[in-house]
Amino acid sequence: MSDQRPEKANRPLRSVLATDCGSTTTKAILIEKVGDTYRQTWRGEAPTTVEAPFEDVTRGVLNAAQEVAELSGRKLLTDDGAGILTPEIDPHTGVDAYISTSSAGGGLQLVVGGVVRSMTAESAMRAALGAGAIVMDTFSSNDKRRPHEQIERIRQLRPDMILLAGGVDGGTRKHVVALAERIRAARPRTRLGGGFDLPIIFAGNKSVRENIHDLLDDISDLSVVDNIRPTMETENLGPARDKIHDLFMEHVMAQAPGYSKLMGWTDAPIMPTPGAVGLIMQTIARQRGINVLGVDIGGATTDVFSVFEGIFNRTVSANLGMSYSVSNVLAEAGLPQILRWVPFDIDEKMLRNRIGNKMIRPTTIPQTLEELKIEQAIAREALRLAFIQHKEFAVGLRGVQKQRTIADAFRQGGDDTLVQMLDLDLMVGSGGVLSHAPRRVQSMRMMIDAFAPEGVTELAVDSIFMMPHLGVLSTVNELAATQVFERDCLIYLGTCIAPAGVTRPGKPVLRVQLRLPDGTGVDETLDSMTLWHLPLDHDSSVDAVLTPLQGTLDVGEGPGKPREVSLRGGVVGLVFDTRGRPIVLPDDHSARVTLLRKWVSALGEYPDAGVN
Repeated sequence: MSDQRPEKANRPLRSVLATDCGSTTTKAILIEKVGDTYRQTWRGEAPTTVEAPFEDVTRGVLNAAQEVAELSGRKLLTDDGAGILTPEIDPHTGVDAYISTSSAGGGLQLVVGGVVRSMTAESAMRAALGAGAIVMDTFSSNDKRRPHEQIERIRQLRPDMILLAGGVDGGTRKHVVALAERIRAARPRTRLGGGFDLPIIFAGNKSVRENIHDLLDDISDLSVVDNIRPTMETENLGPARDKIHDLFMEHVMAQAPGYSKLMGWTDAPIMPTPGAVGLIMQTIARQRGINVLGVDIGGATTDVFSVFEGIFNRTVSANLGMSYSVSNVLAEAGLPQILRWVPFDIDEKMLRNRIGNKMIRPTTIPQTLEELKIEQAIAREALRLAFIQHKEFAVGLRGVQKQRTIADAFRQGGDDTLVQMLDLDLMVGSGGVLSHAPRRVQSMRMMIDAFAPEGVTELAVDSIFMMPHLGVLSTVNELAATQVFERDCLIYLGTCIAPAGVTRPGKPVLRVQLRLPDGTGVDETLDSMTLWHLPLDHDSSVDAVLTPLQGTLDVGEGPGKPREVSLRGGVVGLVFDTRGRPIVLPDDHSARVTLLRKWVSALGEYPDAGVN
């Protein structure tokens, strides 16, 4: 807590100002206690000012806060306009707490090292990603690069810090020492310069700590924490993540323009934006006892977060985005994969040119309905590819011998991935293409097509990318964070009901029996390759009996077994998807476009003319 505000510890929390200093925009929100409930009341934004000509992040923060002040009629800035005001005299001025996250200046950038790439290095990577870092490179004893190539790579990258792991406690010493010797030979410098020693965290075999100290202490700011992988069967990521956060504050933030001043204003440590998003997702998953999947699709990167059975994972797909990286999506997915989602006839050359134009002018937004449909087709592939990468990374511990059961033979989505879609309860989307789609049903359809949820899954979007603010707020007041998350952050789209498994074409797939709020009943049989939409608002739910009509299909109770469940609505409602898993579209162009148009019509995705 800030030394400038010692009296705050005993003050009731009635108002909070939260900012997120992004690479281009600083977003501020005001959270106030309205009656017995915390609500997000006002928001503002301003250009981020961490780079030239301003080189002072606090100017952007003050500009965003001033917009909130003008909209709310509440005085938030000190008389000299150089700080955040506290309600010491008048309770209607200032805020009880000011908190912030940041990804300005490129965010937190790490290099990770471990003895075995698929074991200790992978665990170290999970720790770094979970702390909100961008992993620039991972080096290990078996990554097929020669020692001098690794040394040169470490020297070139200039990360914010290095996380070195390797060896279980009492295990290998030689390979861990060899990795430390390569770091010493590289003599890496920090990205922000300033004559500071590079922070290095050692989270490996405790038997090698003395050797690591001898090799690295005099060329770096060395920190030693508990082993990330103390035994083959256990993973201990917490100490490394906490140390990454501490060093982020002490070194990265302290060196960035204006951040030392900002740190004096805040009432909780500044967090990396992705780390804060992961924190609120873990909080919600823990409080509600559910499995959660989240995605943030940006212009250059796509982050995927998941919490399954209490295990948190985050991945960053650094070359999958909707503006600066849009051509990478084309290169990685291939033109046919994007074209399969475009619900009208278009020449392949024209589609390629339109994608190229978006890369050249990354800040443009669609001006016509055709451009919007193309952008949303690209988004499906960017999301799908990022999700594939996430499932490959979110796995159980490698190198551990496990006793397998018959049930393991039926696991979906990869042999050892923790992401099991039949177990997913809530999916949350954020990023411009999802949060700001002209119609909410478009967001829901993009997420269903890209992630192919199975069984019964609620879908929501982050209304104004509020999750970073709420993540850091959860460290100050968890109740306030969760109340605002439920009431103001999330816009519940509705529920997707989709049998898992391959469907037989032209045959009945699912029987749906519902009891609607008005007392009437619905008994519908859906054939394969169907999307069926039933409007139902978020305050309503219906009792349903879902019966798979093909023996291999599963809605959550096992192949061929009916399921009784309460289905919750949203701004879109209920969407029943009998297209099978995986979703396979016809190869024939004409048949595919006809089918896409049928689905568009069934959900009412686009208006006949213009975009409302």
